[in-house]
Amino acid sequence: MQNIRNFCIIAHIDHGKSTLADRLLEFTKTISSRDMQAQVLDDMDLEREKGITIKSHAIQMDYELNGQKYVLNLIDTPGHVDFSYEVSRALAACEGALLLVDASQGIQAQTISNLYLALDNDLEIIPVINKIDMDGAMIPEVTDQIVELIGCKPEDILLASGKSGIGIEEILAAVIARVPAPKGDPNAPLQAVIFDSVFNSFRGIIAYFRVFNGTIRKNDKIRFIHTDAEYAADEIGVMKLALTPKQEVSVGNVGYIITGIKNAREVKVGDTITTIANPTTDAVRGFQEVKPMVFAGIFPVETDDFEDLRDCMEKLQLNDASLTYEPETSQALGFGFRCGFLGMLHMEIIQERLEREFNQTVITTVPNVSFYAYKTKDKQKRIVVNNPTEMPDPSSIERIEEPFIRAQIITLPDYIGNIMSLCLGKRGILINQNYLTPTRVELIFDLPLTEIVFDFYDRLKSCTRGYASFDYTPLDYRESDICKMDILLNGEPLDALSALIHRSRANDFGRKLCTKLKDLLPKQQFVIAIQAAIGAKIVARETISAMRKDVTAKCYGGDISRKRKLLEKQKEGKKRMRQFGNVDVPQEAFLAVLKLDE
Repeated sequence: MQNIRNFCIIAHIDHGKSTLADRLLEFTKTISSRDMQAQVLDDMDLEREKGITIKSHAIQMDYELNGQKYVLNLIDTPGHVDFSYEVSRALAACEGALLLVDASQGIQAQTISNLYLALDNDLEIIPVINKIDMDGAMIPEVTDQIVELIGCKPEDILLASGKSGIGIEEILAAVIARVPAPKGDPNAPLQAVIFDSVFNSFRGIIAYFRVFNGTIRKNDKIRFIHTDAEYAADEIGVMKLALTPKQEVSVGNVGYIITGIKNAREVKVGDTITTIANPTTDAVRGFQEVKPMVFAGIFPVETDDFEDLRDCMEKLQLNDASLTYEPETSQALGFGFRCGFLGMLHMEIIQERLEREFNQTVITTVPNVSFYAYKTKDKQKRIVVNNPTEMPDPSSIERIEEPFIRAQIITLPDYIGNIMSLCLGKRGILINQNYLTPTRVELIFDLPLTEIVFDFYDRLKSCTRGYASFDYTPLDYRESDICKMDILLNGEPLDALSALIHRSRANDFGRKLCTKLKDLLPKQQFVIAIQAAIGAKIVARETISAMRKDVTAKCYGGDISRKRKLLEKQKEGKKRMRQFGNVDVPQEAFLAVLKLDE
């Protein structure tokens, strides 16, 4: 056990975590040069296309130093704020972390956020400056930033380049020297915590675990403490590039277990595994409960596919524990699910994965956040409003509270004005502004979560030419003037396009949405009125004119009364059609709401 090291790599987006992991695997000969490819641990097509890590990936490396053989368990983590739950789970399975900072970009928001997560888990931090061979590398400045941030000595900071393989040997030596060996008793009752799981259509659910006490052996009878379910360990082993079966996995190690479980509900991330023969009395303290930030409805295009979609959501939740969902119904879209996501990128990735991995074409409704409503009669009772249909009657509401976040933006001084006008335009409150270095300024804002759900991150990137980094943490709920805006088609509310929005933004939002829908809805043989309404008050309207069939074309010559008779008949028919006619809303209309500012 003295020769085991568990560590992970944490950094901001695009600071070179996956590239450094590739070099570590190459240097320790865990992967042959024939199998080598860029982002070797990122096994999803989506990860390769977007160039980001979405899932944490664990892998075991063998390394020899000064005649001693060491087992190194590495977990490569995502960098984007929407996947911070993945990072927190990876940190719970480690004793140390490589904190990677890009030499040309310096410390950014997610670097600080991930560092605090690691410190909360009492991890040994090894600072590494990556990409030192780039033309724009600012090694002295970045060294000063790191020293100021974590209070280490400048000589403790390692210099490396994931691309050209500089400093890889020093990193491995530092991991062995500085990261403490795992603690635990190999003879104690088994205590292993599940930190990830994946569904395999041939073998059932594969759970990844870290052993804190005891030893797990093949064919042991085991029990999951949280779900109280009992199984036999059909196969256990460690994660090399492929799953490698072993007879036993002992304390301090990271491994996988296959028990033939087919039902996704029976495995919960954060659950503790123990043996039936020698059970442990206390479960390992699991991970924090996930707090969804953005809510949206996901509905199958065909109503008959609802059960298939349910199975797919269960399997997807296995692999992504930060996804939460519950069934809901919509008048316009039928049966579907109300899903909670950690952010807009997370929502986009889930939608993509449903289409690619499970062949499910889905409709996603307008994203929104949770509000608290208090009624006039029972002022203490709090009603949680997750979507507009749950909103009580406005006349019975005392007040509505909306969630606020604390946003941390790190940027160059040139862009302070642009960021200020963006955040203040989004109802933000400036809390603090301080210079981390002469060329790097940190702005702290309190912002309503509703305002950053749609396009805040994209607009922040464009107004700072990509030089701003953004991170946020949930704060509290504050009283606000929120109203429900309905979209009516010929007087019928379309619940899938309803939105909860601040009253000051409602008129503008309603006008834009009506204009967009006018372009997207196909013409019918009757006039369609598109209206945005707050309660009984119409705030915006657009009209789609009718397609007209020329009924008088066959009348050439003759008395005018014949033509008039035909036109009157057509007029009656259109009136009847308008009363009973249905307007089909295409998928693009639901997506249009997300892209209103384009």
